[in-house]
Amino acid sequence: MANLVEQACYTLINIPTDSEQPNELMLKQELEKGDIKIKTEALKKTIYMILNGEKMPGLLMIIIRFVLPLQDHMIKKLLLIFWEIVPKTTADGKLLHEMILVCDAYRKDLQHPNEFIRGSTLRFLCKLKEPELLEPLMPAIRACLEHRHSYVRRNAVLAIYTIYRNFDFLIPDAPELIANFLEGEQDMSCKRNAFMMLIHADQDRALNYLSSCIDQVHSFGDILQLVIVELIYKVCHANPAERSRFIRCIYNLLNSSSPAVRYEAAGTLVTLSSAPTAIKAAASCYIELIVKESDNNVKLIVLDRLIALKDVPAHERVLQDLVMDVLRVLSSPDLEVRRKTLNLALDLVNSRNIEEMVLVLKKEVVKTHNTGEHEDTGKYRQLLVRTLHQCCVKFPDVSTAVIPLLMEFLSDSNELAAIDVLVFVREAVQLFEQQLRPIVISKILEVFSTIKSVRVHRAALWILGEYATSVDEVQSTMTQIRQSLGEIPIVDDEIRQIGRASCRERV
Repeated sequence: MANLVEQACYTLINIPTDSEQPNELMLKQELEKGDIKIKTEALKKTIYMILNGEKMPGLLMIIIRFVLPLQDHMIKKLLLIFWEIVPKTTADGKLLHEMILVCDAYRKDLQHPNEFIRGSTLRFLCKLKEPELLEPLMPAIRACLEHRHSYVRRNAVLAIYTIYRNFDFLIPDAPELIANFLEGEQDMSCKRNAFMMLIHADQDRALNYLSSCIDQVHSFGDILQLVIVELIYKVCHANPAERSRFIRCIYNLLNSSSPAVRYEAAGTLVTLSSAPTAIKAAASCYIELIVKESDNNVKLIVLDRLIALKDVPAHERVLQDLVMDVLRVLSSPDLEVRRKTLNLALDLVNSRNIEEMVLVLKKEVVKTHNTGEHEDTGKYRQLLVRTLHQCCVKFPDVSTAVIPLLMEFLSDSNELAAIDVLVFVREAVQLFEQQLRPIVISKILEVFSTIKSVRVHRAALWILGEYATSVDEVQSTMTQIRQSLGEIPIVDDEIRQIGRASCRERV
């Protein structure tokens, strides 16, 4: 049991607890004399019991004699799991003699006409830790590199890589073999596996291959492009002198058809170069990804990358020129994406582009007014109002363009947005009384009769009482208040209105 616990476990199988535990004798009979279906079930039970820590040395030879020769695909799948978990050595660490027969079965499967069996066997060999079992199979594994089917070839590359990493004496020429294979291979998944092996086993060969085809990288598949980006990142960090050699390749990959490749290429470009052109190219790539990607989680991740770029003082000035591009992200319906976008734009905006940004925000405010009411619509409108408020605080010159539009939202059904507007207006009037007072008073009087919220009414009355100083403004204010109150006395008026309504109902 101790030896089993110490062994690495690669495969987890759910073991049903309500089934009856079979004994070894019953399993022997089923494995020896049963049909395909019975043998399949017996083999499953054997695997369950071995995973539970049971030792069944008596079943090993039975399985080799009566199950291993079968050609049923389900049996072959189960056998791969069985050979993975069964103890292959004696108590003193020597390989069991029976495993020689198993090794011959592996060799036959590596030469099987069915490509799935070949590929599955190659994947299984990646998990073997006994060089004595692998050594006789090396010629068959090498031959699989020339198989017609890409599934077999790419798994052959993985098998060779794993064997070379664990037991390099079994295949000392693996890097050269895979480099030659890479030169003639056309399938992208096979090339990706081969290139990945060279990155970890012989980086110089990987670099030589990349240099030879660097102008064709844009035409490669995305899985190979991702591995190329990884290699360039590693090489340039280890040896900064190589940056000039590969940075053009990274620029080309910013235009890849794969979003994953563009994302990784942009991140790599930022780490390799702090030149304004590089930062602008990477940021533009991030923005395009956010706008075009439908998954909100991806949008938030890439937005975080943009925010991290902004936090570097040297990069912030470059990003300031991209504020209008950043605001394109507001087309996303997700509230959290919009919130982060507005905060980022607010941090980046400057005197050169504040007017353009305010125009965009005003259009967004109008859109929220024209679309149907929804919980997120009201929250988004509130975000826009607060952003415009902060824009006016940072750049007072735009206040006269913003306030007339926002005053229309005092009658908004979303009380929070209306209150934010009033807070903004009150602060603006206090700071810029001469320029804004007439506009604010006239706008409040214009929308006063449509205000629905008590809190908004109260704040609007305070502003009118504080800043309506001319005779005309005072008279207009009193007129609006009287019209809002109705006829006086109020109670009698309301009783009369109720009476009129009941009369109309009788008629």
